[in-house]
Amino acid sequence: MDPSKEVLNPSEAANRLGVSTKALRVYELRGLIAPVRTEAGWRTYGPLEMARASEIVALRRLGLSLAQVAKVLDGAPQYLEDALAKHQAALEDQARQLTKKIDNVRSLRTDLARGRKPAPGDLAAMASSTAPALSFDLPWPWGGERFILHDLAPLTYITGPLGSGKTQLARRIAESLTGGRFLGLERLEGSGPADRLKADPALAARVGRAAGALIEDGATQSQALTAFLGELETGDQSALVVDLIEQGLDQASQEALVDFLRLRPADARPLFLLTRSNAILDMTAVGPRETILLCPANHSPPIRVQSVPGSPGYEAVSTCLASPEVRARTEGVVAFLPKRA
Repeated sequence: MDPSKEVLNPSEAANRLGVSTKALRVYELRGLIAPVRTEAGWRTYGPLEMARASEIVALRRLGLSLAQVAKVLDGAPQYLEDALAKHQAALEDQARQLTKKIDNVRSLRTDLARGRKPAPGDLAAMASSTAPALSFDLPWPWGGERFILHDLAPLTYITGPLGSGKTQLARRIAESLTGGRFLGLERLEGSGPADRLKADPALAARVGRAAGALIEDGATQSQALTAFLGELETGDQSALVVDLIEQGLDQASQEALVDFLRLRPADARPLFLLTRSNAILDMTAVGPRETILLCPANHSPPIRVQSVPGSPGYEAVSTCLASPEVRARTEGVVAFLPKRA
């Protein structure tokens, strides 16, 4: 078929663009794109719609919010300039790191050519990227089995049914990572987050910019949002493990937040998000730089789950997740075993 005349359905268009069908619906709801309707009312995407959608996807991957994307498409280039400057800086940093690695390999080859063996640790340092990122013995309720995670994605979800041990796993992950921090539900109480921002104007400015982008994308200002952003924007690059990220956030805020987190650069601090909300962990929208960890109900060791229907653990993850409305209604519910008579 001539690509200039090709018409795609939403699923085909999403696959071609590397996004989810949900993302396409969001773009439509925000007035960024208008798919052509068939006589039967089905959405279709022709060459013009695909070109427009490709621009939207490219701008999103540069870190622009949906509101900023709309302004750029309407002819306001200042947001694009800022995004390109950040993208250039990230690429230059990656280039410096790659140049350093190439120089190290070149140096080792030069030494070999001169008959000198690598010094102790040189080869191990060069291959350190293949070592497990996480390795520890699982705490209770497990039996001490070894847990190994070979790489740290920018965004990792931890989920499981009530009583599955996901909070214990999250705490152990935070303890095992150098500088790792566990952000518990106490973040939702007291005036700590607000006091911290008052004491640090630079942090308050960063949090304000992040909150502004989220609110433009539909989020609601709240203590829960401010508390999380206050931790996220500290400038610290160590991993952050967050207990029930959805707590205190409405559905629109959850959707805007996870969208915001997906737009962070690849070298951003690793985030581990405990969740049981399908607005946070949308199995149809999980990208290649995201990891899902499932704590099974039977307390077998946690497993990594692919966001592909039919893959091991996929259905189990799906049954752990509920809508934000259900999560709010069941807030505070805990699992327990009744006493036997």
